[in-house]
Amino acid sequence: MRFGIIVFPGTNCDRDCWHVVTRVLNCEADFVWHEERDVSRFDCLILPGGFSYGDYLRVGAVARFSPVMEAVCEFAERGGLVIGICNGFQILVEAGLLPGALVRNTTIHFICKFVNLRVENANTPFTNRCEVGQVIRIPIAHNDGRYFCDDETLKRLESNGQIVFRYCDPKGQITEEANPNGSIGNIAGIINERGNVLGMMPHPERASESLMGSRDGLLIWQSILSTVASLTK
Repeated sequence: MRFGIIVFPGTNCDRDCWHVVTRVLNCEADFVWHEERDVSRFDCLILPGGFSYGDYLRVGAVARFSPVMEAVCEFAERGGLVIGICNGFQILVEAGLLPGALVRNTTIHFICKFVNLRVENANTPFTNRCEVGQVIRIPIAHNDGRYFCDDETLKRLESNGQIVFRYCDPKGQITEEANPNGSIGNIAGIINERGNVLGMMPHPERASESLMGSRDGLLIWQSILSTVASLTK
C-alpha cells in the first residue's frame, strides 16, 4: 500500500506521518509537493498538520487553492481515501470536501495536550478496527480547532453518521469540561457523506507508538490498511 503525504509551505507534521506509515506500518509513502497535479499512484492521501502558508489568512484558505488540491478533490471524487489531520482538516473544509468551519478555540489559546475521543461511528474506512463507544487517547495541538456548523448541517451530520469522533471524558461521557476547544457537539472528527474523506483535529500519528504515550492512533491507520486490503481483494 502506498500513501501520499501532501506538503504545503508551512506543513510541519509531514515527517511524523511518514515515520508512522513507513517505520510502524511498513508501507510505502511519498511526499507530494503542493505544486504537483498527479496523485493517481496512491491508495490513500494524508493532509498532515502544520501552518500551511503561515495561516496568514484563514487557516487552510490559501492551501485550498494550491494546484495539488484539484488533484486531491478528483481523487476523493473517484472514491480514494483521504485523511486530513489538524491543518489538513481545515484545508479539507476550505476546499469543500467536508462541511462546516474550523475557528479559533474558545480559550483563544493554542492547546497541546492528550484528549479522550469517543468513537461514534465504527463503520467507516478509518474506524473499522474500533468499536462504537470506545474511548481512545490521542493528542491535539491547535489554535483554530473549534468545529462549527449551522443547526441544519449538524442535524445532517448526526443523522448520516458523519460524526466519527467526539471529545469526551475518560469514561466516554460527553461533557463541556471534556471539550478542549468549544467545538459544537464536542465534534473532533467527521467524514463526508460518501465516507471516504475524514477530517480530524487530533493527531493519530502522534499516538502510534508506546514511546509517545499512546498507541490508540494505530487503530485509525490499521483501519485504513484493512479497508484497502479488502478493496484489493
